[in-house]
Amino acid sequence: MSGIDRRDFLKLAGAGGAGASAGFMMRESTKHPVEHLVPYTSSPEEFSPGIATWYNTVCSMCSSGCGISVRTREGRAKKIEGNPSHPVSQGRLCAHGQAGLQVLYNPDRLTGPMARTADNADLLPITWEEGISQLATRLSALQASGQGDSVCFLSEGVDGHLATLYERFMAQLGSNRLVHYDFTHPSTLYSAIERLFGQSQLPYYDIGNADYVVSFGADYLSTWISPVHHSFGFGSSRKGVNGVRGRFVQIEPRMSVSGASADDWFAANPGTEGMVALAIANHIVNEGGYQGDDRDAWATALAPYSPDLMSQETGLSSEVIVGIAESFMSSQHSLAIGGGSAGNNTNGVDTLVAVNALNYLIGNLGNEGGLVLNPEPVVGSGAGALQATYTDMVELAEAARDGSIQVLILSGTNPVFNLPDAAEFREAIAQIPLVVSLSSFIDETSSLASLVLPSHTYLESWGDSFPEPGVGFTIGAISQPVVSPLFNTRAKGDIIINLAQEIGLSAEFPWSGMEEYLKEGWQEIYARGDIANGAEGFESFWNDVVRAGVWGETTRGPAPVGLPEGVIESISVAPPEFSGSSDNYPFIFHPYLSDTLEDGGAANLPWLQELPDPLTSIVYGSWVELNPLTANEMNLEEGDIVEVESPHGRVTAPVFVYPAIMPNVIGMPIGQGHTDYGRYASGRGSNPIQILSPQLETETGGLAWAATRVAINPTGRRVEIVKTGGVSRELGREIIQKVGADGADHSDGADHAALSSIPVKVVRS
Repeated sequence: MSGIDRRDFLKLAGAGGAGASAGFMMRESTKHPVEHLVPYTSSPEEFSPGIATWYNTVCSMCSSGCGISVRTREGRAKKIEGNPSHPVSQGRLCAHGQAGLQVLYNPDRLTGPMARTADNADLLPITWEEGISQLATRLSALQASGQGDSVCFLSEGVDGHLATLYERFMAQLGSNRLVHYDFTHPSTLYSAIERLFGQSQLPYYDIGNADYVVSFGADYLSTWISPVHHSFGFGSSRKGVNGVRGRFVQIEPRMSVSGASADDWFAANPGTEGMVALAIANHIVNEGGYQGDDRDAWATALAPYSPDLMSQETGLSSEVIVGIAESFMSSQHSLAIGGGSAGNNTNGVDTLVAVNALNYLIGNLGNEGGLVLNPEPVVGSGAGALQATYTDMVELAEAARDGSIQVLILSGTNPVFNLPDAAEFREAIAQIPLVVSLSSFIDETSSLASLVLPSHTYLESWGDSFPEPGVGFTIGAISQPVVSPLFNTRAKGDIIINLAQEIGLSAEFPWSGMEEYLKEGWQEIYARGDIANGAEGFESFWNDVVRAGVWGETTRGPAPVGLPEGVIESISVAPPEFSGSSDNYPFIFHPYLSDTLEDGGAANLPWLQELPDPLTSIVYGSWVELNPLTANEMNLEEGDIVEVESPHGRVTAPVFVYPAIMPNVIGMPIGQGHTDYGRYASGRGSNPIQILSPQLETETGGLAWAATRVAINPTGRRVEIVKTGGVSRELGREIIQKVGADGADHSDGADHAALSSIPVKVVRS
């Protein structure tokens, strides 16, 4: 685990015993006094008004599962920080985690259940009893008639006991249509690791103990999988491993936040990152860097990928490829990671197989500073098991259109926004007789619901988390309410249990609510073995976990000693395929997760709307990134509004001249362009997902959202791009941009159009 010496960590954890059953439980947070870390529902007698109380829980702003400590005063949550005792966050927290308070206090939150009027025009308030009864009546009728499979539950990705509760509920209805959909789900990485190592889980990359990291498209410091944990590991690597300062190389077509932090940033043609990886592997094998019994098989498989040949395909010189390979071989703890755009082309799985094969060839599997496979999940089958691909979502839409789905229950996912218009998902949902939303907000998808049963936010709910990729060994955390519910909402688990009982499934769902269901599940965790924490029975164990915020087992997953038969012979990377002809659509479109808004789910939080993009300083909008050469050729300047056209649609946004993007690539952040997501998100910018072609990743059937070609059409209009800081390359710049009521710029004549705020690295290619 990065950042903390493993032996010291186990001392801190109070671990004892040995073997797979030995467990640890973190004691009180070292950041805050132990007497302030108490379950909300059992407030101590010494509680005093005016004295802050801290509660440990789990952040749900993304899937990373960071542990957090929430400061409360008089029953109100005031501040969120990272829990120092939690192995994922280690006391750190990203901007999204900090903004969780604005989920709780957002003025656009739904405050109670609602149902549409008979003419389907308005949503009007109803009681919870009316809402549950209305849904239960419909579900009971479908179950009784053997049509339980016409019920679909479409949820954001969840893990832990909430996931098992959903599974139990749908199984009792007789439906196999439990679907989790997240635009950011790394399905290609799951498939690559399963093919290469036979494990259908995300691996743990021990960045903190690596001294040479090569990243292929993975923006691990900002948006990829677990950025808080990765950032801490990056800092540890930079401080030095055994006295050696870690070096970092980033390979991608457009500079990301991680690329801006790299020692060397190399621009590679989109979709060719896997070819670069195999060229590096070719050099390692041919130069004696790998001496395994299967060396001849590797040499044969890698023969077509010499550095000279791949230089022509990738845009990187053979000298650069060889230099990376030599450093990778000579460093003590080398590590290769891949993701982001590299995994979202038509050859995404093959690319990530090639990247992770480097870790096998260098012999760093299961070692410090290497790739570690996590143990099997303690609860359920893992967060990624039920994730839907683009193909799955298209099939769901088809089922809705042909009448196979009678009831759709929505929870925390927004596919109308996060799917291309080509999927026609909005039109499909309109064909479903009853759409029910459990979400806390109205968005583009939940706005189509005829029945709204709004849930608590995560700061008001019981739950638990067993994060993937974890930290190399098993951890789990209990999520507890830190405040009483602000509105007439209910926890999602409570809604499902209540609904099941109303249907007549009390014997199968005997619990009073989610807290009781959760405690029953953790009884099984307690019974796994010697918890080694001094707890006197389960209640003591439960209270200790709630206070500490985390529990875990110290045994790591097994390191693979070999590869499945036939894997080496199958390793290859085909050239990427892009939709649209190069004549009509000369540029490759590079949409990327916003560093501030990610996939758009956080766009309704004003703190994040106001947070400057770290590489452009832009706020409150969308932009189109053009290389300076491209901008000059097209006679475009910063602020010129252009139309980005694909074979499947058009969006408009102003130009931003970005020197760290390839001339044949057009970049655009994802996250804006909402039409129905509250006052802070609606009507801002454009949504690049809309115009993506339905190009599929070859193996998974997922959306290859980096595989669309576009054209750029000037509109002749201009706008002043709003930034928090003026011009980074002039010391006499205006710090705050001044725009008058007439919309004109009044910043003393600064030439914003010709300048950029990007810290450009030397690109050696």
